[in-house]
Amino acid sequence: MDTSDFRNGLSIILDGDIFTIIDFQHVKPGKGGAFVRSKLKNLRTGAVIDKTWRAGEKMDQAILEHKNMQYLYNQDGEYFLMDMETYDQISVDKSAFGSTVKYLKENQEIQVLMHDGKIIGAELPFTVELEITDTDPGERGNTASGGSKPATLETGAVVQVPFFLNVGDKIKVDTRTDAYLERVK
Repeated sequence: MDTSDFRNGLSIILDGDIFTIIDFQHVKPGKGGAFVRSKLKNLRTGAVIDKTWRAGEKMDQAILEHKNMQYLYNQDGEYFLMDMETYDQISVDKSAFGSTVKYLKENQEIQVLMHDGKIIGAELPFTVELEITDTDPGERGNTASGGSKPATLETGAVVQVPFFLNVGDKIKVDTRTDAYLERVK
């Protein structure tokens, strides 16, 4: 494929890593040849880079497969998943999940990204419901005013929550921004 095939969300192979095109812009200056500016997200590390291509430059497209799997448990840095169709269990290294690993809860369904039969990443739902396991107790008088305190969730993730929340409360968290959304009844 070449730069004329660029689309947002398309995956390419660059320097041995797989990148997804977040944004691109075709530029035709008054002088000189046309070029394409792009923002690429590394699927393995999550890092976003800017790259400029000459118009018509060629690269390899990465064919990615999305598959529903169930997270079972982890042991010694290995995360065990079960294929929802065949019930096969596979182990995946922690590094394949990146920062999303802190929201993985046992028996949770996730969508994994596969390239050439190998898992390269996972997509969690945009929001998850988790229980607070450790936080400072709520103080009298700080129940309605602004402000926040750190709270450790059942998966080990730490998020900022309002003062009125206590240990045992279930909350909804945005997995993309690590932000508290609401208390769950």
